[in-house]
Amino acid sequence: MRPLDWIVLITSLVSIVLYGLYRGRGSNTVDRYLLAGRSMPWYAMGLSIMATQASAVTFISTTGQSYVDGMRFVQAYFGLPIAMVVICATVVPLFRRAGVYTAYEYLERRFDSKTRTLASLIFLCQRGLSAGLTLYAPAIVLSVILGWPERTTTMLMGTLVIIYTVLGGIKAVTWSDVQQMGIIFLGLVVSLVTVIVLMPSSVSFGDAMFLAGKAGRLNAVTTHFDWNDRFNIWSGLIGSTFLFLSYFGCDQSQVQRYLTGRSIAQSRLGLLFNAVAKIPMQFFILFIGAMVFVFYLFVQPPVLFQRAELGRIQRASEFQPLAEQYNRAFEDRRQAALALVDAHHARDAAAEARRVAEYRAAQKEIDGARTAAVKLVESTGGEKGFSDTNYIFLSFVTRHLPAGLVGLIIAVIFAAAMSASSGEINSLATVTVVDLYRRYVRREASDRHYLAASRWATLFWGVYAVTFAGWGKRLGSLIVAVNVVGSLFYGSLLGCFVLALAFRRVRGTATFIAMLAGEAAIFSAFLFTGMSYLWYNVIGCVVVVGTALAITYLAPGANAATPGTRQPV
Repeated sequence: MRPLDWIVLITSLVSIVLYGLYRGRGSNTVDRYLLAGRSMPWYAMGLSIMATQASAVTFISTTGQSYVDGMRFVQAYFGLPIAMVVICATVVPLFRRAGVYTAYEYLERRFDSKTRTLASLIFLCQRGLSAGLTLYAPAIVLSVILGWPERTTTMLMGTLVIIYTVLGGIKAVTWSDVQQMGIIFLGLVVSLVTVIVLMPSSVSFGDAMFLAGKAGRLNAVTTHFDWNDRFNIWSGLIGSTFLFLSYFGCDQSQVQRYLTGRSIAQSRLGLLFNAVAKIPMQFFILFIGAMVFVFYLFVQPPVLFQRAELGRIQRASEFQPLAEQYNRAFEDRRQAALALVDAHHARDAAAEARRVAEYRAAQKEIDGARTAAVKLVESTGGEKGFSDTNYIFLSFVTRHLPAGLVGLIIAVIFAAAMSASSGEINSLATVTVVDLYRRYVRREASDRHYLAASRWATLFWGVYAVTFAGWGKRLGSLIVAVNVVGSLFYGSLLGCFVLALAFRRVRGTATFIAMLAGEAAIFSAFLFTGMSYLWYNVIGCVVVVGTALAITYLAPGANAATPGTRQPV
């Protein structure tokens, strides 16, 4: 990083924190600290919801995912608009009229305390793990740029996020998200423009699109149905609809956002804005990764983008022939790409077909060399399941972007990490205090006491997230890992809320048992099948609903209402 980069980065981060704290003044009650006094406008909620999803993982890992596998990942968001319409029509008015702090408060009113507690614990497990992954992503940034150990950078980032979140409350978090999304949008546009400008003068934007397409990097839609394929249109439309219904209807990190709205209409507008903007934004990020792939057709990339492991295996005797194979394959691919562009311009179909075959064969050679390098990492003492996907975009940024722009992109990643981490930790603290501490530990205490408890809970979950972040490097592509972790738990939560809304005869005990059965089914699919994680949400929801209905109608004793439980009409 050059001096100008540091100036841009520090200025951006300081302005975000100061602006958020300024807008978050007056968060001196539990209602204001956790729900901003229910006073937020729709655009602030919408941008905050997007910022919470658009963690640093999105920019670091999604671009790398597109580089190695094309744009198929965008299909994982195809169910989002469907889910948003359903959530706006059902859950938003229900939670708003109930006047709850958390989604799980409603479950005690509908079922009983044990169902509320189980749902709260499931949320705490999955969101606590995800918060760790969110912190690990910016740690990669600092490790690549500064050469610091990842553990040190994780702890540094975690400490900053904890301080910011403890002091600010949800109002500061939300308004900071608004500013952060502005920086993020600017950074995305600058990234795409820069990578296009850096292309060889003989390669136009249309040529870049053509080359990316012929290499399979613009394959945004896959229509072939395969249970084991993570990304196709069927898992996207069906599986991701269930995922987003769970995420926005049952996950407190999102529910808490639209509970801060001024009215039901404002909350709905915030969610619908997210439905309209999220897929284009994700497509844009993936497209940047595809253009980075084209850039590296003409500028030779390293065999591995993880510098530390590359430096280590370069000392191995097996590396030299592997490097020679890689160098030859790169030159073959570069020449094939240029020849393919010429054939395309000449509209020579026969020549173009030959050049496409050469181009893809050279790409296959490069992929083989990279695979061999990964195996060399593992065979020489590196971690099993090594992947450098998360380092691809950062390597491009730090090596090829001019001064100032590097600082801007790093500011984008930090801004995303701050917004996502602070939102997650804030929601974890809310559930801990409202659904567990106030329910079971201190049932009658002052508002000041619960405000202090919220700050302590925030500190606890921040430390927890930092601790789990160390496992991030073991999980391969971070953007996939985050969704996998969520999918292990979301299906059961969704099934619980489907029962609450649609099946009035089902009571607490049947729902409680069904949720346990749903989790057992999801983890069985995860451990013993190769099924795509998007289907876990479908499995969990179906098992929970089916089990609860079976218990309700086959075991009448479990259908009895729990004494003292208030059943909403």
